[in-house]
Amino acid sequence: QVQLVESGGGLAQAGGSLRLSCAASGSIFGINVMGWYRQAPGKQRELVASITTGGTTNYAEAVKGRFTISTDNAKNTGYLQMNSLKPEDTAVYYCNLRPVGAILWGTWGQGTQVTVSS
Repeated sequence: QVQLVESGGGLAQAGGSLRLSCAASGSIFGINVMGWYRQAPGKQRELVASITTGGTTNYAEAVKGRFTISTDNAKNTGYLQMNSLKPEDTAVYYCNLRPVGAILWGTWGQGTQVTVSS
């Protein structure tokens, strides 16, 4: 399984920005599809954004216009740029991906905590 390590979380004020990174280890020759997810206390994990090799992106309605998903295929790394943060964005953020030529997705990492204050 692909090993995933999320980073870049922290404390931000409402209206601020954070950039999350998702590093994938192993012999990966590009990313087929990648998604960012988040889970707030007492809530189910939800899909925030996804991107395919063709560049097609999808965003949850709650983050449209504020978050941007991208990948650096040469580095096997994904990113989530988060702008105009709101307190309701507070959650643990996770990434997952499927490498080019692979059938299985990676295993869930530990995630990175994002906390947005009022």
